[in-house]
Amino acid sequence: MAKIKTKFTCQKCGYESPKWLGRCPSCNEWNSFVEEIQEVKGNRRVAFNHTSTTVGGQKATPITKIESKQDPRTLTDSRELNRVLGGGIVGGSLVLIGGDPGIGKSTLLLQVSNQLANKGEKVIYISGEESVKQTKLRADRLGVLSDNLYVFSETNLLIIEQTIQELQPNFAIIDSIQTIYHPDITSAPGSVSQVRECTSEMMRIAKTNGIPIFIVGHVTKEGAIAGPRLLEHMVDTVLYFEGERHHTFRILRAVKNRFGSTNEIGIFEMKESGLEEVENPSEIFLEERSQGASGSTVVASMEGTRPILVEIQALISPTTFGNPRRMATGIDHNRVSLLMAVLEKRVGLLLQNQDAYLKAAGGVKLDEPAIDLAVAISIASSFRDQPTRATDCFIGEVGLTGEIRRVSRIEQRVKEAEKLGFKRIFVPKNNITGWQSNSQLELIGVSTIREALQMALD
Repeated sequence: MAKIKTKFTCQKCGYESPKWLGRCPSCNEWNSFVEEIQEVKGNRRVAFNHTSTTVGGQKATPITKIESKQDPRTLTDSRELNRVLGGGIVGGSLVLIGGDPGIGKSTLLLQVSNQLANKGEKVIYISGEESVKQTKLRADRLGVLSDNLYVFSETNLLIIEQTIQELQPNFAIIDSIQTIYHPDITSAPGSVSQVRECTSEMMRIAKTNGIPIFIVGHVTKEGAIAGPRLLEHMVDTVLYFEGERHHTFRILRAVKNRFGSTNEIGIFEMKESGLEEVENPSEIFLEERSQGASGSTVVASMEGTRPILVEIQALISPTTFGNPRRMATGIDHNRVSLLMAVLEKRVGLLLQNQDAYLKAAGGVKLDEPAIDLAVAISIASSFRDQPTRATDCFIGEVGLTGEIRRVSRIEQRVKEAEKLGFKRIFVPKNNITGWQSNSQLELIGVSTIREALQMALD
């Protein structure tokens, strides 16, 4: 007979404790433990034979004996989504898409479902948050009309599994995993136990039947996927849908991909008819750039395998408080403080009594070291009130001693800047040593931040 046992589980990280704790010892979160009931069906002992390599009908095989077979990917009509997924949808894969409420996750997946259904694929869209009629209203607005697209509103995992087995679709979408529950688990939907069990069952269905499954995940106020961190480890691909409510652009970023490169991004624009992919994001990010304004620079940043030109803006003004303010949007706040300290120590700019406001225009987030030089030049340009040339582009990492360090993929960055009409590109001197451009633009190699400022703000 099964024994009833009580445990307490942290709803943030999944840490389990036999008693209630006010503070989780794993993630240090307060009041996050919830009581859950589990059944223990006695102790099971498994015999282990040291001479046998067969367990459950399977046999351990040398890796040299395994046949290398690459299954063809399914391409959607969205080239941006294909890029982020690493070249298309892999059969039997489990893809997690997270993002803020209202950012466009359901819209994107409904459009992708329609694209696949129009190609003759059988797709089921399972919604746990909306009724069938509500999903139909959004489909009418997006022009989603296909007999191969099936819509189902259900939150019971067992019924969902039965429906998938009966329909035998080629693709399945679950919106969202936090609303699905397993009836054998007593905790509420969205809890650690429910999310873990439902995701594990979805992974089994995907791998067993070879059905690619997309699941939508809610995010917390910090921007992370809600539920246990184990959720992101279980799935094959994790995509984050980023953007700001006041901007029409949406960025789909891959932070984990077992079938492609990570940090790959796809850029979409939200319109009345749904999401439309952006063909040339660099041109759109720079189309509203002011000419002759101080504090504005352009950097060629790499997002996965794609170079993107983004404008970095800085506003430096005298502070009226004892402690100057440091604010940054789209750029790491700590990186801004570090670069201002380098400018003050190595170049002699008196910034300790100046407020600093920086942003990456267009709502894009930049986190690679190659943006350091552009950020430093924009700060100095605003402080001295001297604009840089409109046709200048800056690439380079800045060290604490003021040196400009080498960056990767300089060829792709330069080609993207040349395509958009830039005439001068400031790059680390060591990058020029290993590569020479055949184009007509001027490559300026700099070794220190002081040298870069003298040439850029002449």
